Amino acid sequence: MQTLRPITDPRYYEPAYSTYNRLLLRFISDKRDLPFIKLIVTISLSLIPLGILLYVPAINGMLWWTIAIVYTLLNNILFKGPFGLMLHCTSHRKLFNRKFRFLNHYLPWLIGPFFGQTPETYYSHHIWMHHPENNLENDRSTTMPYQRDSLLHFLYYFLDFLFVGFIRLINYFRLKHHPSLIIKCLTGELSFLLLCIALSFINLPATLVVFIVPFLLSRLVMMIGNWTQHAFIAAEDPENPYKNSITCLNTRFNRTCWNDGYHASHHIRQGMHYTQHPDFFIKNINHYMENKAIIFQGIGYLQIFWYLMRGDYVSLAKNAVNIGHTFSGDDAFIAHLKSRCLPIRRISG
Repeated sequence: MQTLRPITDPRYYEPAYSTYNRLLLRFISDKRDLPFIKLIVTISLSLIPLGILLYVPAINGMLWWTIAIVYTLLNNILFKGPFGLMLHCTSHRKLFNRKFRFLNHYLPWLIGPFFGQTPETYYSHHIWMHHPENNLENDRSTTMPYQRDSLLHFLYYFLDFLFVGFIRLINYFRLKHHPSLIIKCLTGELSFLLLCIALSFINLPATLVVFIVPFLLSRLVMMIGNWTQHAFIAAEDPENPYKNSITCLNTRFNRTCWNDGYHASHHIRQGMHYTQHPDFFIKNINHYMENKAIIFQGIGYLQIFWYLMRGDYVSLAKNAVNIGHTFSGDDAFIAHLKSRCLPIRRISG
């Protein structure tokens, strides 16, 4: 296990604003969100034009394949994480100010589909279902009933979400009497489906590259993320965010994906700005110690998921932080991890 190093994850520091930056600031509610709108501009001027070019009849042969490869790399490697977690942050905190609030629809409705994000469903699922239910029994994407170091269980979890997750979400909102959310989800999901069907008749290869493959990858990555974030749960206290979520410190993932590694503190204060999480962690470090919170350093969710699916607890322990000598050593920590991966089945109250 490791000792805690000085935290290098993103915090907010007042920059020297260029003319371009001052122009962008006029549109947003919080100056700390300037990186978001700059990313939106970058994606709008690069990825989206490339996707549209793939539908142009005059572009074919090697030129088409070159554009398709560049688009795929930009979409699914360079921008996938930063966009997905920007969508996450702006679901919790509206990006554009009241004067330009109509632009808050630009991200989920116009950019989102290029990343396979069906409009309205992510927001509805995450804000109105996942956080209120906190990965407990009524959470339609809960990880509790699964053996969370089992690849077979993860595949079942993913396929269940892919094929019936939307139906479960709609039924959840029906039981909670949220007809407006049902309408939003149906509108977004069906709009994306109809768009893909219509564009497939125009150019099936382009639709596969531009929309369908990103859709499948997005849903896989989201489930890998949720599975890993909620892999180590204390059966005796599963509603406690310190005991049902993990924290990743000092990792490149936090620098490119807006401190998403701070998942425990995100469940404690879901509206907290991403730049505040490192200071929250330091301020509340005693609570992490008291709850034997799972903290990793230098690795992100994908690495943790890889080690977990291989049963490589030695590598997990090697990258874990032992704050305040909470654990006597690697063996004690590994035993702790394994105990928190066991299926948890409770009868809902």
